[in-house]
Amino acid sequence: MSIILETERLVLRKFNITDAPFILELLNTSTWKQYIGDRGLTSIADAQTYLVKVPLMNYAVNGFGLYMVELRGSGEPIGMCGLLKREYLAHLDIGYALLPQYEGNGYAYEAAAATVEYSFNQLNQQTLAAITNIQNQRSIKLLNKLGFTYDKNIWADGHELMMFIKDAES
Repeated sequence: MSIILETERLVLRKFNITDAPFILELLNTSTWKQYIGDRGLTSIADAQTYLVKVPLMNYAVNGFGLYMVELRGSGEPIGMCGLLKREYLAHLDIGYALLPQYEGNGYAYEAAAATVEYSFNQLNQQTLAAITNIQNQRSIKLLNKLGFTYDKNIWADGHELMMFIKDAES
């Protein structure tokens, strides 16, 4: 297990191919489909392909990516959080998602705050971006709580998204 970050209640570690059942569950939640988009995963094989093409490829190419978020005591998987380098953004982008039953407990904030700190202190980023669906009020609230400020709306993958920015000094 390749641990990247630990917080008071959480462990963020690299995904591996055996995490496919969790990925299949997470990417098929109603909130994922509503706010992030349907990735068309219908089987464990689809989830394995997603893992290879997204997190595992990002680790190999960029040295970072999306990480599994687990409860520290039990190791129970509850979501993902990490960094992405998107072609259409000038800065690294933070992304996060939790299974619905774990929302509202401060886990997303805890994981995202640790990831922001990691991007500034370990990856030496000066600025971090975040994008979210314009209707995702929970995500907008979380980004504001993390100290991100609204920058502008952008179009990506056929959707209008809100872009937020956070500088290392802020």
